[in-house]
Amino acid sequence: MESSSISGSKIDPKLVLSHKFAEDEFSYSERDVAIYALGVGACGADAVDTKELHYVYHRDGQPFIKVLPTFVSLFPFKKSNGLGLVDVPGLNYEPSLLLHGQQYIEVYRPIPSSGTIINNASIAGLHDKGKAAIVELETTSYLKETGEILCMNRSTVFLRGAGGFSDSSKPYSYTTYPPNQIFRFSIPKSKPTVVYEDRTQNSQALVYRLSGDYNPLHSDPSIAEIARFSRPIQHGLCTLGFVIRAVVKSFCNGEPAAVKSIFGRFLLHVYPGETLVTEMWLQAPRVIYQTKVKERNKAVLSGYVEIKQIPSSL
Repeated sequence: MESSSISGSKIDPKLVLSHKFAEDEFSYSERDVAIYALGVGACGADAVDTKELHYVYHRDGQPFIKVLPTFVSLFPFKKSNGLGLVDVPGLNYEPSLLLHGQQYIEVYRPIPSSGTIINNASIAGLHDKGKAAIVELETTSYLKETGEILCMNRSTVFLRGAGGFSDSSKPYSYTTYPPNQIFRFSIPKSKPTVVYEDRTQNSQALVYRLSGDYNPLHSDPSIAEIARFSRPIQHGLCTLGFVIRAVVKSFCNGEPAAVKSIFGRFLLHVYPGETLVTEMWLQAPRVIYQTKVKERNKAVLSGYVEIKQIPSSL
């Protein structure tokens, strides 16, 4: 799909950055948590997996199911129109040309299996890349009952065809950094500490979409064809969920509360039914990872996970 501007309209940085999002409130239940876990492959290979059953069932009498840390990546998408960028004054772009580029997450306390969340969102970055614009949306989420901060998401999206709104000799660029600036990493050339292989199901995107991302690109063959894909593709955040679940299983003994922060850079699409091969390197307190699609031998995701405490047995 070729990038193109929208009827000559250009982004107005002043309008975009002066926009104030309304406070957003929503609730979720244990059912939502379990559906999400199944959507990112929990117990997909083994329905009684001892390190994953607690994501969907009250195993061994536990009072609540445990919550994968990437569940909070859904929070910025709770607005009726996805990330809520469509209604931002001065942000002129074609929604069908939006691509999710990166996701950064900080988790400040154990995620409850049900609750009511208050979201505060802001435009934290805006960059003119010529043929495209980059927007960073920062969403801080609080527990309504106590007012405690639960997590922070920073979603980076590419708006193809929306660039060129500033002087090309001085392209516009604005950003504020997360509380703990994103760690700069590189993929090691050494042998991975762990390699984890996980096959997605042909219906994976159809299950994941039940968690709230109903973009037809992931379910409608005709829409996928318009976007020049041979069939509907898997949600990028679904792939991220698969990968972080593998890290938690491999380095945290299946305990999701051990995760402190997550970074993922989306490199290429995944088709449901493909096999994800994740190479992981332990560089305490972080695990660096790179995920490839086995069938095409293509890297689709890379990033890192910061862990609160690495088990001494590793």
